[in-house]
Amino acid sequence: MINTIALDLDNTLLNSQKQISPRNTDVLRKLHEQGMHVVLCTGRPINAIWNYIEQLGLTKPDDYTINFNGGLVINNVSRNTIYHNGFKYDDLKDVFAFAHEHNYSLDVLDFDRVYEIMDMPRSIYKGTVKHIEFVDKKFADLPDGDHPYAKMVMAIEPERLKKIIPQIPAAIKKTKNVVQSQPHILEYLPLGVDKAVGLKHLLAHFDSDFSNLMTFGDADNDLGMTKAAADGVVMANGLPEVKAVADHLTASNDDDGVAVYLGKVFATIL
Repeated sequence: MINTIALDLDNTLLNSQKQISPRNTDVLRKLHEQGMHVVLCTGRPINAIWNYIEQLGLTKPDDYTINFNGGLVINNVSRNTIYHNGFKYDDLKDVFAFAHEHNYSLDVLDFDRVYEIMDMPRSIYKGTVKHIEFVDKKFADLPDGDHPYAKMVMAIEPERLKKIIPQIPAAIKKTKNVVQSQPHILEYLPLGVDKAVGLKHLLAHFDSDFSNLMTFGDADNDLGMTKAAADGVVMANGLPEVKAVADHLTASNDDDGVAVYLGKVFATIL
């Protein structure tokens, strides 16, 4: 029996205006009020999505969010974490060297802020992520030692990013999980970081497992949780390779695809 619904944000729950529609809001709030775990799964930190958490009423003591594409599982109210996985400074050097050699923009995120790396041109990431601190830093001036980092991001115009992806050195792919989360965003994550991994830890906390999980997604960084879930649902606007592993397809993010599917599955209680 499904007791947890995990939802990607961009191009899944959010429409093209980066909003949760009234219809999606109404359905998810009703299910949550009846005891369903509703979990937002995103590459962003929790502060950057707090407006969505409040909109959906996900502020009960047992409400959690999956952040940094599975690198952090955090309680929405207490901010206590039940799982995190990150980089250290030395782990960032190979991606920086690649970006610096080709003059590609790069942002580095720890679990609190975004460092805009000023050795290269400024990126367009600030226009994508809101409600988080951005700090200008030279790479050599980043906190080192055991300071934890969540991920690195290349935020570059989609057409240019398409040409960059094939150039990524094989050595980087051996030590990083490289995923394209949006047409203009490429993320470098610690190996083993995936939304499915974060959800596995959260489900265990709920004394549950993947057999009780429904997911909604559209992109590469949703592939793992789509495969793992008992019911992996992919949007009509999803990537072909993600649709290929889906259990079900639904309408697009601009056509209330989440509410459309949930309305069918949970018709007797909505």
